[in-house]
Amino acid sequence: MTPGPLLGANLTNGGQSVSAPMQIVILLTLLTLLPAAVMSVTPFLRITVVLHFLRQALGTQTAPSNQVLLGLATFLTILVMQPVAVDMYHQGWEPLDQGKLSASAAFEQGTQPLRAFLLRFTREKDIQTLVEITHAPAPRTPADLDLKILVPAYMLSELKAGFQIGAVLYLPFLVIDLVVASVTVSVGMMQLPPVMLSAPFKVLLFVLVDGWNLVIGSLMKGFFR
Repeated sequence: MTPGPLLGANLTNGGQSVSAPMQIVILLTLLTLLPAAVMSVTPFLRITVVLHFLRQALGTQTAPSNQVLLGLATFLTILVMQPVAVDMYHQGWEPLDQGKLSASAAFEQGTQPLRAFLLRFTREKDIQTLVEITHAPAPRTPADLDLKILVPAYMLSELKAGFQIGAVLYLPFLVIDLVVASVTVSVGMMQLPPVMLSAPFKVLLFVLVDGWNLVIGSLMKGFFR
């Protein structure tokens, strides 16, 4: 009996169909690696880092909750990555499903849009560092970069960008903390933690300047520039 297609695609190896147990193993492996892949090669990484810094700067502890922040980051990531995913589908999955390309060729074709996206937001310095660490030959063009180098370099660049944005977000709230701490010390309110007094002022400032719109708008504009 000929094994059925895996998610609609006929996986072949040298003209022979991959067995049904092997297709199940491949599918389960892909599903296991999917969360790590989503966090590694999408804007999800930067968005979650920035939202975490924002919550810490506001001093609201668990508001918004982790579920809310992760849900927001997920939908924003889908918004950014939808055009890339559509291009990957048309260039890689469709030819594989129609039998026009082998699995390896379809993978190579399908990863081209993702490679272009990663290159847009990866610093040359991070790429150089990874190339030196792996002792890989220097690529002649960006298209020659291997994904095993490009992906961690992209992650390093996104972490740097996320921490930079987080540091900028901290500054205005840090000023409020310093002012409130100075006032409480000057009036002798040593028994009352300054954080309890500064938290309402920080939330009020954030609401007055429409902080969510500013933060999310700036993040999204960075990816759509």
